Amino acid sequence: MDAGGLLEIFLISAVSAVLAIRFFLQLTGYPQISSGGLHIAHMLWGGLLMLIAIVIALAFLSKASDQIAAILGGIGFGTFIDEVGKFVTADNDYFFKPTASLIYIIFILILLGVKAIQKYRKYSIREYLMNALRELEEVVSHDLDLEEKERALGYLAKCDQNEPLVRSLQELFEKIEMVPVPPPNRFSRTKFYFRDIYRRVVDTRAFSTLLVIFFIGQLTVKLLNAFFLVFLRGFGWTSLLNLHFIGSIGEKMLQLTWVDWGQLIFSFIGGVFVLTGVYYIPTSKLKAYKMFQRSILVSIFFSQWFTFYTEEFSAILGLFFNILIYLALYFLIRREEIESAKKCRESL
Repeated sequence: MDAGGLLEIFLISAVSAVLAIRFFLQLTGYPQISSGGLHIAHMLWGGLLMLIAIVIALAFLSKASDQIAAILGGIGFGTFIDEVGKFVTADNDYFFKPTASLIYIIFILILLGVKAIQKYRKYSIREYLMNALRELEEVVSHDLDLEEKERALGYLAKCDQNEPLVRSLQELFEKIEMVPVPPPNRFSRTKFYFRDIYRRVVDTRAFSTLLVIFFIGQLTVKLLNAFFLVFLRGFGWTSLLNLHFIGSIGEKMLQLTWVDWGQLIFSFIGGVFVLTGVYYIPTSKLKAYKMFQRSILVSIFFSQWFTFYTEEFSAILGLFFNILIYLALYFLIRREEIESAKKCRESL
């Protein structure tokens, strides 16, 4: 049941590796580690790190080894996939333009897989029992704390209570002396610190107002961009005033590339969600926020792919901003759902 967390560590490590490599190479002018006629591609180092991660996962039995394997495996995979451009082109082109979009879609698919495992996987009684048994590792190492004990007892509560092994384990965990809960590590402390700041900002009334203004502004920008793409690019204001301009629109639209069409279509879909959200604002903030969230998801999963295709790795800042907006909407939706549930209870 730790799979979801370990896969998240793997994904974060992989993304960090790609960004670190690209930043380092840009900073140093893309040096090559070579000797004579040989060139050592950094994907080989990625393969080595993945091999080490596999060996650790197979040779050691502990939660710490699982986390180390996830980190090394993620760094290795990121180092490996960074050179995907070389292996989808005939001339081994590391600077193949669609590389960023290919890497992006790979990470998106991994993320969707991780979320599917976390959200939709159903555990059997046997799996709950096996996970409870795994907590015995902490008992053997005299390192069982209250959180781990409660987690183990929670697993056992979902098992068959008529099973003798289940009853024995429950008695064992109840009798075991616990150690104090260890303080969170530096990574966890940093994550909690920024999360708390973010939540405090999001919970202010001014933020929700600014968010609505942002989406209205974003919709306006998308409409102007579509207008420029279809009507102005290649024509100019003089042609716009010409009567023959109307007849040229169809010809112009036929000249749009598939990337242009993709940006237009998904901008339109995202715009529909934004308009729907604006419509719901006076009556239901919850519905409005959900519409805005869908607009951001369309941008992250679809529009952003085309942006990576055209702008390559410079599109990362836009993606980061979209993720921040998505998280803000997540917290706002949670707040509205809690308020709605509270009102329902009070009305009973």
